[in-house]
Amino acid sequence: MKQSLLVLCLLSFFSLAATAQAKMPTAAEAELIALSARKWQWMADKNTDSLAVLFHEKSMFVHMGGSWGKTQEVSIIQSGGIHYKKADVHEVSVNIIHNTAILLNRITLLAVVGPNEVTNPFMVTEVYIKEAGSWKLGSLSFTKLLTP
Repeated sequence: MKQSLLVLCLLSFFSLAATAQAKMPTAAEAELIALSARKWQWMADKNTDSLAVLFHEKSMFVHMGGSWGKTQEVSIIQSGGIHYKKADVHEVSVNIIHNTAILLNRITLLAVVGPNEVTNPFMVTEVYIKEAGSWKLGSLSFTKLLTP
């Protein structure tokens, strides 16, 4: 009995240690997670100056209603065509491949689209490219989830 309890405790300890280790982001991953969080806040605040700097000149944006480039995305945010009021981020993961980073954010987005306030669960894919020492957003894609 004591031996079984000891084995169970050791397995629990190693499982917790492995889980804690797996969840600790690297410095680059933490930088990208923080940048993504700032981006969500800039979108909520309609801070198009900061967004225009963050968005790569060739960036693409995929929404439920269509896809377009940087100029149109900045214009839509500035005009209020889409107002990203609040993005509740539930999960985030980062994979860095050389100078490219792929972030997956599971969010609940409260937005105003045209005259309607809507809340939707999304998996948002963000692709960042590191150029001249800084990260630029190359793609932002919303995939609506069937369950929250």
